[in-house]
Amino acid sequence: MKNHLRKEMKRRLADIPPAAIVARSQLACQALIATEEFRGSRCVMLYMPMPHEASPLSAALAAWQQDKIVLVPKVDYQQRHMIAVRITGMNDEMVVCGHYAIREPVASEPWPLEDIDLVVVPALAYDRSGNRLGRGAGFYDRFLSHSDLHATTCGLALCDQVVERVPTAGNDWPVSMLVTDKEVLRFTGLTPRGNAGQGETYDSAC
Repeated sequence: MKNHLRKEMKRRLADIPPAAIVARSQLACQALIATEEFRGSRCVMLYMPMPHEASPLSAALAAWQQDKIVLVPKVDYQQRHMIAVRITGMNDEMVVCGHYAIREPVASEPWPLEDIDLVVVPALAYDRSGNRLGRGAGFYDRFLSHSDLHATTCGLALCDQVVERVPTAGNDWPVSMLVTDKEVLRFTGLTPRGNAGQGETYDSAC
């Protein structure tokens, strides 16, 4: 079921014009920036976007303007391990890594997990209980499950990526909130293996 949904979501996202993804990503970032969770965070971890994916870069710019610390992932593909590394601007030296050709910082000093306040998480799909469907490598599930990480976890997506139910299994980890270009959802009772609590909806649905 997961592979079927992944194929469907990739097709759905590929059908959205790139200019629309940029514009709608900016709307989602505006909603994220307005949340109490973002405003109250000193240290924010974001991600470097792939093509046909909601981009958090507007939120990164806002974070720097507000003197926040901005982190992005750096992956060890052999060890299947992900760390958070600080960047100070989009002009920081980057390299293109991995199967998905994602930009990563050259710097490799890991930021302490306990000092991160907010982690903005990518995915192919989310449901209204906080469950997320990643691309299958499990990097974020392992990262989010670390005992030293106490941050709020926030999915960022287009409203097209919100589905009725995301299939879950094993050590899948939900997010504690979800922001799209149409709504903000917050979830309670988070546990691993997809047993997220019900969400509270704000604004309008897609």
